[in-house]
Amino acid sequence: MAASSTRRLIWLVVAATIGLALVVLPAPAALAQPSNDDFANATVIESLPFSTTEDTSQATFDPSDPSGCSSNGSVWFAFTPPSDMPIQADTFGSNYDTVLSAWTGTQGALDLVACNDDFSGLQSKIRFHATGGTTYYFMLARCCGNGGNGGGSLQFSVDQIPAPGNDDFADATTIASLPFSDAVDLFAATTQPGEPSPSCVGLPLQNTVWYAFTPATTQSLTARLDEGGLGLAVYTGSSLTDLTEVGCSQFPAPQPVVFRAQAGTTYHFQFGWWCCEGADPVVFSLEVTPNPVADFSFSPGDPSVFDTVQFQDSSSDPAGAGIASQTWDLGDGTTATGCCPTHQYAQDGDYTVELTVTTPDGRTASTSRVVHVETHDVAIVKMAVPNTAHVGQTIAISVYVRNTRYPDRVRVDLFKSVPGGFEQVGFLTQTVPVRRGDRTTRFAFTNTITEADRTMGKISFKATATILDHRDARPGDNDLTSPPVKIT
Repeated sequence: MAASSTRRLIWLVVAATIGLALVVLPAPAALAQPSNDDFANATVIESLPFSTTEDTSQATFDPSDPSGCSSNGSVWFAFTPPSDMPIQADTFGSNYDTVLSAWTGTQGALDLVACNDDFSGLQSKIRFHATGGTTYYFMLARCCGNGGNGGGSLQFSVDQIPAPGNDDFADATTIASLPFSDAVDLFAATTQPGEPSPSCVGLPLQNTVWYAFTPATTQSLTARLDEGGLGLAVYTGSSLTDLTEVGCSQFPAPQPVVFRAQAGTTYHFQFGWWCCEGADPVVFSLEVTPNPVADFSFSPGDPSVFDTVQFQDSSSDPAGAGIASQTWDLGDGTTATGCCPTHQYAQDGDYTVELTVTTPDGRTASTSRVVHVETHDVAIVKMAVPNTAHVGQTIAISVYVRNTRYPDRVRVDLFKSVPGGFEQVGFLTQTVPVRRGDRTTRFAFTNTITEADRTMGKISFKATATILDHRDARPGDNDLTSPPVKIT
């Protein structure tokens, strides 16, 4: 046989052998449904902590599955706690979008305890307080899918949530230095028998924890929480039976407790939910209370000896305790108390006014301002006009201004009477020096009599003086109207 024919024969035999092998290989086995695919076959959790991994890609939907949460491709677990305990269950590590729920009751008549989807992305987490002897059923399902089937690689864990280390008074967290801040999860915290009820709450707090601090120096301290719905109390004493309340806070919004702490005295801090559980964790902080910020204003800002000066406290307390009292030194030997005293100074000068404020817990702050009292006062004391005038005549009108305080630039506006009132006919500005006694400064005006003036029969002139650079202390004497001028 030729060599080429021999090679062809060998290849035909090999190909036939391979084809036969392909035909006789068995088909891969179909993936089975999870053993806990149905409620009735729930995997029993014997003890905690519990963790398992299983393939739920062939999990199915059962018509009896509850509809309170998604039931696509669900599997079931069951746990009966031997005693009351807080429980956390999660699907962290699963590779598909899980929905985790817990139920009590019987198949077809289940009551929802907790449900969660999309915690930290694809995984879910639930927490609840379990009652001893009650069976809890966990349904783990796919959030979305086609035909109600399938899941993926499921990682499921259940564990008891431990109580915080400072759950009891005797185990209070010792605060070594300030400022101090700590985040604590109150979900598994308990309330000890005999714990005091804060006066501002009126009923025992739930899920309480304790802290303790002994200051080395006497100082004001601020204790605060970052969540509302909590009660916070501060006590002195050495045991639950001999505690004395120092301060208390209970509001829907977070409110601090500010108190005066004595050196060497141990202060105990208790807080917990007063109505219902809120968000966790709760952040507790303790710090030295900053001093208040003293500030005040006064009006008018340029007082004279004729003014009653109104002072107004505008101090603030960054700690939120507020201002309890105000003490004033008004700078001229006079003192006052309260938020808003008034005072009249007897003579011009600079007066340093000092305000000292005190908070309810004894913190103080002071500030001072100079009140500059300067009295500017001019007055129109006389106007000189002729008794008679005729049409076309230019007459002289003299306005005399008195000033006994400070040299001032003064503007005098002159008005002439017209039917229904006065109209301006001129103005002059000049410096009015200080002149003692009855001496005055003259402002000299002229005015030409018109036919309209003759029609009226007589006219009057009115002058108004205005200090240009300062406020006039007594503007009421800055207007004067002349005797009438008869027009012939």
